[in-house]
Amino acid sequence: MNRHATLAPRRSRPRRRYGPLLAAGAVATAAAAAATYARAKRAERRYPPTGRIIHVDGIGVHVHVAGEGPPLVLLNGNGTMVHDWIISGLVDRLARHYRVIAIDRPGCGYSERPHGRLWTARAQADLLHRTLARLGVERPIVLGHSWGTLVALALALDHPEAVRGLVLLSGYYFPTGRLDVWAFAPPAIPVVGDLMRYTVSPVLGRMLAPKLIARMFEPLPIPRRFATRFPLDLALRPWAIRASAEDSALMVPGAAGLQDRYRELDLPVAILSGAADRVVNPTRQAVRLASRIADSELTLVPGVGHMVHYATHDEIAQAVDRVSSRSGTDSAFRKMEASPGIEPGCKDLQSSA
Repeated sequence: MNRHATLAPRRSRPRRRYGPLLAAGAVATAAAAAATYARAKRAERRYPPTGRIIHVDGIGVHVHVAGEGPPLVLLNGNGTMVHDWIISGLVDRLARHYRVIAIDRPGCGYSERPHGRLWTARAQADLLHRTLARLGVERPIVLGHSWGTLVALALALDHPEAVRGLVLLSGYYFPTGRLDVWAFAPPAIPVVGDLMRYTVSPVLGRMLAPKLIARMFEPLPIPRRFATRFPLDLALRPWAIRASAEDSALMVPGAAGLQDRYRELDLPVAILSGAADRVVNPTRQAVRLASRIADSELTLVPGVGHMVHYATHDEIAQAVDRVSSRSGTDSAFRKMEASPGIEPGCKDLQSSA
């Protein structure tokens, strides 16, 4: 080998240029976020608040009031809002004889959900307590659906003087293993969740919505009034997705934190569930809760799923009347009518759907 021979220069590897790719990704993300935000604002223009926004210690709370009579508060489930109560027809049904006060839980519909606080069921109940005081509402009956039942129970346990009775629909009361919690909780994760909520989460939400909604109503079909009027785009705003994801993550620990206190309840409680509920098992939840509360009655409705407030208006109204009567409320609008063939305690009713 020639010691004086020159070595061939090494070919330099082409440098990977990540800068342009990162810049393009940032632009695409920003564009998607802007489009998501614009769509959310269009949804708000299309579906404005049905009631008024009141401010409770600096937090905006959406309140819809209808009817006259003894006060009855409605609390929505996860992913829904005051609009859902109205679309279902239950507000009009109950407003015949009660002053119905439907309140968007924090982050749902048009109620705010400030950052920097863990919005557990008890925290939401505390805000509800202050909201009722702000409205001048004293000792209402509180009716909750699904996630809203945890808030209703927390209010009755932490502020027993503020509640006359409870009506609980399709509730989740005892912790169980739930894969859906892990599936829907990621948008609540800081930073990563922020990115998801403004980009992929609304898109995935629209794709999954038909199957998820069908499952909530099964075995009944999705009512036309829900299919044509429910404001899905309001539920898919980034801030609403955050609230729903946080509620999903807090559901199991929320039930775990309340379950040992149910025997403390000293007020009439009506528990109503669809016997065919595929979202919340009525045997593990509703039946078990009824055994823990001394002054409770249980109604299981055959052939009805999770969205009982669309299919069982009469049964719900009768449950409210019975709680009102048992709590000593004397409604001047109607005498409580006992349903033929129904005895106190656990009842099986035929669906009115």
